[in-house]
Amino acid sequence: MVSSFRPIHLNERQQTDQPRNNDMINAAIFGAGRIGKVHTHNIADLPGVALRYVVDVNPAAAAELAGIYGAKPATIEAALGDPEVCAVVIATSTDTHAELIQRAAAAGKAIFCEKPVDLALERARVCAEAVTRAGILCGIGFQRRFDPTFAALKTRLDAGEIGEPETLLITSRDPGPPPVSYIKVSGGIYKDMLIHDFDIFRWILEDEAISIHATGSCLVDPAIGEAGDVDTTAVTIRTRKGRLCQINTTRRAVYGYDQRFEVLGSAGMLQAGNPRPTEVTASTKRSVSTDIPEPLFFDRYRVAFAAEIKYFFDAVGGGKSARTDIHDGVKALELAEAATLSWREQRVVELDV
Repeated sequence: MVSSFRPIHLNERQQTDQPRNNDMINAAIFGAGRIGKVHTHNIADLPGVALRYVVDVNPAAAAELAGIYGAKPATIEAALGDPEVCAVVIATSTDTHAELIQRAAAAGKAIFCEKPVDLALERARVCAEAVTRAGILCGIGFQRRFDPTFAALKTRLDAGEIGEPETLLITSRDPGPPPVSYIKVSGGIYKDMLIHDFDIFRWILEDEAISIHATGSCLVDPAIGEAGDVDTTAVTIRTRKGRLCQINTTRRAVYGYDQRFEVLGSAGMLQAGNPRPTEVTASTKRSVSTDIPEPLFFDRYRVAFAAEIKYFFDAVGGGKSARTDIHDGVKALELAEAATLSWREQRVVELDV
């Protein structure tokens, strides 16, 4: 069954100033699952981009998705071996990312890969070296940088509206946990969930961590603890410039996706809140109410997913760099690894910068 994700059209999207050449960009997508369907919808909506192949370990899923969008199901070898394919989107399971990145880099293809680069830091670094050697574009799927509200806050921060940023407070709460079977192969909450928040930290403060302290509890589902993970966390980061970042996360917020942050600066504060299905406020003698946040991440980041793919293909066509590249992916994974160590050993972890 096709995902209910609704692609948005160009007039709804964040517009970028990336130039695009007049040549058709032929692309392949690896992965026909949930996020693969999201990216495929958005690729199909881009002028100047042709989806040529869909690759998946499940040939039937690849054939179904390819048939909807006029593409062909293919093997990895066929997609990477086609000289007319200049860009690939990797939306497969995490344990396949590193191999696909290295093979696509060796084939000279521009790459967009979902986070994380890999669950093992050393393999992620090997991927970064392969991309650097090949000299190709490689973007990583940290879609929150493309969220319109988050991006607007960043623009105003960079313009000096609140002076020098001093502290960053990030709230990141999922409506409910994934299946325990997924938890067991996810790499843990710090690599699977908080990796987005570690990227937000680096992006917003434009600073690097010198220490991190993470603590966690299992408050949502005892089975998560039995799987060796936690579902509720608190993380404190100190940067080279002495700035502080605090991140609170949970796998259960019954009212919807709650992902927002605030930056306190020397001259004021900027806050980025949650989008809601509507902005209607109902006021009666009994209460004042609004819609709860979006319940699904497809909806919460619908605009952001479309914008990041548009930006990637604009960069491919215009010869520009990625907004979030593979080195950002490695840096976020370094923080996730350090946070995991901090939680397990119950201590502050110092970082090399």
